[in-house]
Amino acid sequence: MSQQRPTLPSPKTRAQLPPDGGPNWNRLVFELSPYLLQHAANPVDWYPWGQAAFDRAKQEDKPIFLSIGYATCHWCHVMEHESFEDPQVASLLNQYFVAVKVDREERPDIDAIYMTACQAATGSGGWPLTAILNHDLKPFFVGTYFPKLGHYNRPGMMDLLPRIHELWSHERLQLNQAAERMSQHLQQVTQIPTGDMLPRELLQEAFTQLEARYDKQYGGFSQAPKFPTPHNLTFLLRMARSQSSHVGVEMVLHTLKAMRNGGIFDQVGFGFHRYATDDNWLLPHFEKMLYDQALLVIACLETFQVTHDEAIAQIARDVLTYVSRDMTDPAGGFYSAEDADSEGEEGKFYVWTPESVSRTLSAEDAKLFCDLFQIIPGGNFRDQATGAKTGESIPHLKENTELIAKRIGLGFSELNIKIDKIRRSLFVDRSKRIHPLKDDKVLTDWNGLMIAAYARAGRVLAEPEYVKSAERAWFFVRSNLMSGEHLLKRWRNGEAGLPAHLEDYAFTIWGLLELYAANHDPDHLKSAIKLTDTVITEFGDFERGGFFQTASDHTDLIVRHKDIYDGAIPSGNSVMAQNLLWLSHYTGNTNYRDQAWGVFKAFSNQVRRYPSGHTQLLSALWYAFAPKKEVVLAGPVEEMVHRLNRVYTPETVVLVHKPGLSDSAPFVAEQRAKGHKATAYVCRNFSCQAPIYDADELVRAVTEYETGALQ
Repeated sequence: MSQQRPTLPSPKTRAQLPPDGGPNWNRLVFELSPYLLQHAANPVDWYPWGQAAFDRAKQEDKPIFLSIGYATCHWCHVMEHESFEDPQVASLLNQYFVAVKVDREERPDIDAIYMTACQAATGSGGWPLTAILNHDLKPFFVGTYFPKLGHYNRPGMMDLLPRIHELWSHERLQLNQAAERMSQHLQQVTQIPTGDMLPRELLQEAFTQLEARYDKQYGGFSQAPKFPTPHNLTFLLRMARSQSSHVGVEMVLHTLKAMRNGGIFDQVGFGFHRYATDDNWLLPHFEKMLYDQALLVIACLETFQVTHDEAIAQIARDVLTYVSRDMTDPAGGFYSAEDADSEGEEGKFYVWTPESVSRTLSAEDAKLFCDLFQIIPGGNFRDQATGAKTGESIPHLKENTELIAKRIGLGFSELNIKIDKIRRSLFVDRSKRIHPLKDDKVLTDWNGLMIAAYARAGRVLAEPEYVKSAERAWFFVRSNLMSGEHLLKRWRNGEAGLPAHLEDYAFTIWGLLELYAANHDPDHLKSAIKLTDTVITEFGDFERGGFFQTASDHTDLIVRHKDIYDGAIPSGNSVMAQNLLWLSHYTGNTNYRDQAWGVFKAFSNQVRRYPSGHTQLLSALWYAFAPKKEVVLAGPVEEMVHRLNRVYTPETVVLVHKPGLSDSAPFVAEQRAKGHKATAYVCRNFSCQAPIYDADELVRAVTEYETGALQ
């Protein structure tokens, strides 16, 4: 699979190209998305999603061939090389179809609609996603990856495209009827009747489901492939908090440490790969996604607050080292992803042989690294297409470094210092290799998650530089990805654009609330409130509750999609439910609480069918039932803040008296410092206690957990 792409023309040269891109390019050459630009030199006459493509399809009476993927998708690269770079396939596409390319990370709303159709029609989905649409943009054929020639019971493009053309020419009525049936199904999916309020018992049911699926040997909650799914971990921590049980904590600790030791973690350069293809976290799908880094950092930080296990805190620090070094734009925003492939091979950048290690390290250090990280003769890395061993190895640890240190007779700190020195040398050597593609677009939603992670890390680990990184990223978003009071979706190469979706608002609000918790700047709370009010007004489903993925003025879709499933990344509705509940207690505005209950009721029937598939939402539901506390601090409260940041109390919000706070939280106006002393006001379920002046007493009051009722 070739990675040698033609060098894109400069912006000045592009401005001189004809509208169709000219003889060497197609229309995608004018786009900003790295994924679309990957296809700009294909012989396929690609269009971006838009009215120009729709109009041409009608004028020439052709169906629309829609292909959806993303820049770091391995099988998207395979299909491009096999089919879209092939002149014969391109000729059929250009003759019989109007071809449209979509970056799912820029347009998750389009992807959600046609992925739902694919899952309904085939029982599965994935990327690349292929859909063929009629002139009303309704799909009559859906699938995923198609090679040029059919094999292994999978049809090839050379057979598929002429067959669909024949059906379009001679059996149009049947195709349109199929498209109409699918469209009706998509409408029904978004119009599921509301149910009753989700019951408390659902929390235990989800816990039981996760416990039953828990892999006692390797950690995690599924067989291969294994995704990190950090919101499963944070949900379990909340359940452990209310159960006074260590079972959930033990599952979380085991899973995080197993992942950190496995090949799913980049042992040389840090950061988590997207998922493991096996049970024991060894063989990853090597792409790295920003959202995984953010959500796993948050899971590690919460686990550290519960356990005070420094090894877990170090995982968070290592991931943030990777993000700061490799995924941060000089202006402060965060890039989206790194590819799995380099030089046409998945994982080539990340694997080692004993010989390649020995060329970099001394004989003693090379032996230590190879012994500890399983760099073995013959290798442990298998080609994911053929299953054959390549002779190379994926660095991973078979046991925790604490145990290794005891086994080889080194002190724990001494071993870690030695390993880190070796790792740095290997990292420098690896940097000379051909790097995987970096998808350097800045997405608003994923930046919101990363802002939340950095802000939380600064607060929990007492690292002000992390909070500064979160501040810089928010300044980047505010300066580059806002138009008036509205967010935009994507920034790249100095240009921002595309309408924002629910996830952009929900995740940015989450980031702002974490920033407020980290430095208690009232402006962050005000910004979160403004964005939340925009979500309620422009994304709210006023008939059934919850929120649509797109704003009310978004008109280029056949349905307004609503989603609640918490997959590899949480749903916008789940995160908004938590945001709304937090804001209701930060501000005293019960309308926010009512909006959150609307989310619970809107998706009640779906969540009841599979509770453990909605753990981000259930974390919000846990908060709704928890004995919530509001803490207002006034005076010289630095020590109190520091002590509170170290403990795990997810049912608590903390406000610190600063000028302007009462604009957002009027109830704090009279809660002032007494006699210039640090003063804490603790309220539980709308009942306030006597002021507290001692940090130890405050921590005891906050960490105590009482069985509560829904408030």
